[in-house]
Amino acid sequence: MESEPLYNLLQLPKEVDQPTEEELPRGGKKKYLPPNSRKDPKFEELQKVLMEWINTTLLPEHIVVRSLEEDMFDGLILHHLFQKLAALKLEVEEISLTSVSQRRKLGVILEAVNQSLQVEEQQAKWSVETIFNKDLLATLHLLVALAKRFQPDLPLPDNVQVEVIHIESTKTGLKSDKLVEQLTDKCSSQKDQPSQDAFDELFKLAPEKVHAVKEAIVSFVNQKMESLGLSVQSLDTQFADGVILLLLIGQLEGFFLHLKEFYLTPSSPAEMLHNVTLALELLKDEGLLSHPVNPEDIVNKDVKSTLRILYSLFQKHSLRAEGTRASRGTPN
Repeated sequence: MESEPLYNLLQLPKEVDQPTEEELPRGGKKKYLPPNSRKDPKFEELQKVLMEWINTTLLPEHIVVRSLEEDMFDGLILHHLFQKLAALKLEVEEISLTSVSQRRKLGVILEAVNQSLQVEEQQAKWSVETIFNKDLLATLHLLVALAKRFQPDLPLPDNVQVEVIHIESTKTGLKSDKLVEQLTDKCSSQKDQPSQDAFDELFKLAPEKVHAVKEAIVSFVNQKMESLGLSVQSLDTQFADGVILLLLIGQLEGFFLHLKEFYLTPSSPAEMLHNVTLALELLKDEGLLSHPVNPEDIVNKDVKSTLRILYSLFQKHSLRAEGTRASRGTPN
């Protein structure tokens, strides 16, 4: 749409801070929520649902959020929330009193969040600057992404969109456009959710067969890891740190993983998460992940998720080996 001077496009009420040309440098851009957008019922409902979710999650820590705009900027609540959701510990100071230390802490937190969400920093709709400057839209984008990742059944209102004023400083003065920003999906129907796979059916309809499947996969893993002098006794626990998983992928797919790329003896949940995330990226690159798997689920020793990724390797290499033997006339 064609840009026009700010005063012609919309006369903003006094309660909305407008930048002067001195405050917004040449080429600088900002966006603002006008009062009518802030009062949109679905926009208010989204904030209410997210606040209740955060307060419920952090209830054991006696943390209460009263304003997403005012309470999230310094990283304190975001720090506790992400650690709780991702079941890991971030090496940051608990309380930061200066703006410099708060920005630094926020940077560490957002780096871990982006890694968990598998979002590139350039693609993220939030940043250290926007969160620290109490940008409500950026904060909402971040919290919606966390909720969809860690609490997919949270009843977020569908199709929340608000009118936003984008302001740009040009050589002829301040120009602005009115644009619509989408905060939640237009439809959260079941078709948008990952479909169930064989392991969902197995655990639901034939749980008595799970043990036999685990035994077959453990036998396969031990056969492949024998040359490295490693063995697995418990599928439920020994893959949580990602080490054996990475070594197994390297053996089967012919990868050489330098010791600088992963933690051979991880000593924290964050290091375990790094290993597992790397393993899932390798499997995804090879086209072996037919069903989405969250790295935190592996770290948290979720048996179904662990079986999924191991079966993807078993299916390719064990069944292919059997097919080769069968073509040579060897009994299956």
